[in-house]
Amino acid sequence: MKTTTAFKALAILLVSLILVTGCKKKSDTTSASGPVPVVQTGNYNNVLLSTIYFLGSVTADYGFIVTKRGFCWSSINQNPTIQNDTIVCPANLTNSFSGYIKGLKGQTLYYIRAYATNINGTGYGSAVSVTTMDSTLTDIDNNHYRIVQIGSQVWMAENLKTTKYNDGTAIPLVTDSTAWLNLTTPGYCWYNNDAATYKNTYGALYNWYVVNTGKLAPTGWHVPTDAEWTILTTYLGGDSIAGGKMKSTGTIEAGTGLWYSPNTGAINESGFTAVPAGYRSSYGTFNLVGLNGYWWSSSEYNTTNVWCRRLSSDFSDVYRYDDREFLGFSVRCIRDF
Repeated sequence: MKTTTAFKALAILLVSLILVTGCKKKSDTTSASGPVPVVQTGNYNNVLLSTIYFLGSVTADYGFIVTKRGFCWSSINQNPTIQNDTIVCPANLTNSFSGYIKGLKGQTLYYIRAYATNINGTGYGSAVSVTTMDSTLTDIDNNHYRIVQIGSQVWMAENLKTTKYNDGTAIPLVTDSTAWLNLTTPGYCWYNNDAATYKNTYGALYNWYVVNTGKLAPTGWHVPTDAEWTILTTYLGGDSIAGGKMKSTGTIEAGTGLWYSPNTGAINESGFTAVPAGYRSSYGTFNLVGLNGYWWSSSEYNTTNVWCRRLSSDFSDVYRYDDREFLGFSVRCIRDF
């Protein structure tokens, strides 16, 4: 009887040990073969339309060579793995790594974490949630604009057409030619004073006094500096060819676009979609719609002139030059960072 009782007790003990062992949580840093890397998901920036720049690091490798490292992400799985979307970051001499996560959808919540792999398996950092930008921009007048990511910058893909500053104050509308000629204060207009024909397609024409208030761009955006224009054109291959990559395609004569022929080099590869809105001269006259487009920067050349950019139907270049503050030019805005 004692033997039977002892046997039953031993059997119960063995079953209990098996259950405890089977329910034990597997370590995040070990596998059946040995320890996997310990990884930290770092900071991020440049949250754009489709790109986020992330940092990560391997904080412990236990003496095993890390063969792969990078980031994985998902818009559904809150703890993404390498079975979801991934990028592999180049190896370097330090434990830190970084990379651009590209091809994301606008205005979408993503879960992202760093990973590293050795012969034993893959270790993961904590997941970080990030929401990408909306693919449109709305100004204080409730005008909606397409936006485009070009390199590390995000631009409006249409000319600005707000009639108010971002604080709600009205910008003076100046239609009279003599009044425009004498302006030394902010003013805007529509080409040929015809908003019905030109507003939606070409946007407004502003003098630089409007730009210089610092209140023209929608909140979170600004009128680009001369240096930011240069970053754009350099990314597109330099001033000599960038214009073709920025201009909308087609011609007026063929009924396929807004530029008069020949619209040289126009492929709009960048998505900037430049249109030939013309300009308003110092005499108040309107000129060159369909032939040229002119855009302000926020950078002064001297006390009377400002750095500008011009695109022309006849050329594929971007012409950088300075011009007078009282002219009426188009405005594109760029996102703050």
